[in-house]
Amino acid sequence: MSYLEKPSPGRLLLDDTVPLTAVIEASQNLQSHTEYIIKVQRGVSSENSWQVIRRYSDFDVLNSSLMVCGISLPLPPKKLIGNMDREFIAERQRGLQAYLDSITQHPLLCSSLFVKKFLDPNNYSANYTEIALQQVSMFFRSDPKWEVLEPLKDMGWRIRKKYFLIKNKEQPKERYLLSWVDLGPDKFLSDKDLQSAMKVLTSLSTPYLCPLSFSSTSESSALLIRPFSERGSLRDHICKVKPRESYLKKYCNPKKSQGLELQHIKLYGRQILEALKLLHDGGMFFGHLHASNVIVDEGVCQLTDVENGMLGVPSALRPAFTQLRKINSTESIDVFSFGHLLYEMTYGRPPDSIPVDQFPPVPYTTVVSVLQSILSPEACKGKMPTVSELMQTPLFSDVQLQHSEKLQIKIPSRLKEALKTAKESLEKRLQEEQRVLHQHRRLTRAQCHHGSEEERKRRKILARKQKSRQSAFENEEDVSVRNNNNSGSGASSPPTCPSSPTPPSTTEHAPF
Repeated sequence: MSYLEKPSPGRLLLDDTVPLTAVIEASQNLQSHTEYIIKVQRGVSSENSWQVIRRYSDFDVLNSSLMVCGISLPLPPKKLIGNMDREFIAERQRGLQAYLDSITQHPLLCSSLFVKKFLDPNNYSANYTEIALQQVSMFFRSDPKWEVLEPLKDMGWRIRKKYFLIKNKEQPKERYLLSWVDLGPDKFLSDKDLQSAMKVLTSLSTPYLCPLSFSSTSESSALLIRPFSERGSLRDHICKVKPRESYLKKYCNPKKSQGLELQHIKLYGRQILEALKLLHDGGMFFGHLHASNVIVDEGVCQLTDVENGMLGVPSALRPAFTQLRKINSTESIDVFSFGHLLYEMTYGRPPDSIPVDQFPPVPYTTVVSVLQSILSPEACKGKMPTVSELMQTPLFSDVQLQHSEKLQIKIPSRLKEALKTAKESLEKRLQEEQRVLHQHRRLTRAQCHHGSEEERKRRKILARKQKSRQSAFENEEDVSVRNNNNSGSGASSPPTCPSSPTPPSTTEHAPF
């Protein structure tokens, strides 16, 4: 049974990964300050838009909240005298627009709660920390053997997921990570089937999946407990940061990040592929592979948050693969995400954009070959390799694993069928979103082409040519008519004698 009550926000239908765009449409002067009217849009549909009004001081508060990221953001400076001047306001508006562009286009800042609240206060007004504390308190009352040691504030990027460091009173030296999360828009399993799936994950004991010690789900949220890794995630290891710090501080501008040695790329990559194959063969779907969801302990990689796919929460890489229509299945999402992770293991940072047109120089040619097969423009537009095919590449085929026994997940047939149906529903939502984005891009390209200077010149030339042809055609018609008129009154008429009677006309109407 689940101890969780229905939390107040209800089941999450909003996909937090859908990007927000913001355009300052106008400004208005009040008695002592200027307000900027911002049009905000979620996704590509103009119908899903609204207005927010912000003062410069609101921008300043937002910027102060984001300073933890260590990035110099282009906020225009303050001005105490002359700040109501028309030219100054126009200049400041341009600067504030550049500032909005910089934060909405940054892959980490755009997903932060600070930015979401600034641009979409109606959907991000709930206090998720307070909601999580209420749920955790109920859990501890139902099972008093657990004790909270400290909240781990903003350790992960997901807005509706909160973390706590806890311990088991019966094992006081062991540390565990408790997480509370809202269910997401891709939750297609029934509540009963979700509980069955979580029970399977809790009972798993495999070398490449991080064990789940406890799970409980309600109609709209889940609470999970797993061992806490003091060494942090693979991304913490690559960025050389402290695991418990804010994700904005850790990952926005890491100073010491470094790619891995080839032997570790090969070993970790093969272990991750083994974990993905295990999930795929068992009929389970993941879709959330990235460096922060990989734990490294004594040379062994373990995937964590494997339940995310079944909880329906959106993937961190969703904004990237929704742009690529060939990545339309859970398996291809995992392969694409593996390529993204392999890039980060190799270069010490995620790719700036996808597809990757040119890979930076690296001494490992076998690594670049695999990256090209996943992240190149040709790969993203064509067929992705399978997990099994990646395991057979020269990069991973000769890796010796400590655990040589065949791994498998035993899932009841009824649950396997439910997982298959849920996976198909998830893929259908993705494909529909990709279709809408594709149509929007085609329309945008057509509009840009239609409005371009070159296209306007081309249309003017065509119009002149059409007008010229029309004039020539009309001139030809005039000449033809004149010739016909001259011909009708000349030699073709039979001569008549003045004294001869005029013959009867042959064009008289016939009698009725």
